[in-house]
Amino acid sequence: MPGYVISVANQKGGVGKTTTALNLGSAFALMGKKTLVMDLDPHACASVHLSFFPEKLERSALDIFTSYPDFAGMKKSPIYTELSGPGFDFVPSSIHLSELDAEFKDVGGKGLILKKWLGQTKNHYDVIIIDCPPQMGVILVNALVAADLVIIPTQTDFLALHGFKLIFDTMRLLNKALKNPIKYKVLATMYDRRAGACRRILNLLRKKMGTRLFETVINMDTKFRESSARGRVIHDYAPKSRGALEYLLLAKEISKGIKT
Repeated sequence: MPGYVISVANQKGGVGKTTTALNLGSAFALMGKKTLVMDLDPHACASVHLSFFPEKLERSALDIFTSYPDFAGMKKSPIYTELSGPGFDFVPSSIHLSELDAEFKDVGGKGLILKKWLGQTKNHYDVIIIDCPPQMGVILVNALVAADLVIIPTQTDFLALHGFKLIFDTMRLLNKALKNPIKYKVLATMYDRRAGACRRILNLLRKKMGTRLFETVINMDTKFRESSARGRVIHDYAPKSRGALEYLLLAKEISKGIKT
């Protein structure tokens, strides 16, 4: 399926959302998939990670929304191509994305803007991955509505289950207005098999989510932090590390689901 859109979302920070978006993107690129990663989080963590500093950019994800409904009138594409390290194309964030809730308050069809832009963009890609903002608003709604699959990264920690509930409540609310329900799967992240609490949470997730939980589990790996500090994705910085291999396994698991 060309242009398969994956939104990575959780309404709690610190669960591996940006790590998942970037390293899953590089995993797909390594598999030979033409990949686009989009940073729609106003905090711009994915952008800064890749040395795209919002205050210095002339084009960003903001242009998609401010040009609506005349996408053809955009002066420049927000897509930065041929990033040699990650291997994927990239749309950086803007801190001004946080202002769109007020600006789009009375705009009709505001939840479909991204889906419409992707409609003329996604055929150029095999996979498109969106790093979503944690807060409920017009940007998160756009990302969820546009997705073929929502990945919910969930830290294997009791406190992380709260954000887990929030994103489910958001999707449940959206599903009342959508023709087709949002498809989602949960990804267990930051797993430490030595910790009894982590093992209990993972077992609970497996029991409650069943096939809605990815078989792939992302373990704790110091290489994630090191690669972030160097401004690189893990497959570029530590290609033989556990984290790099696990995101490749995740990409392969998702690919099998796309084919079926």
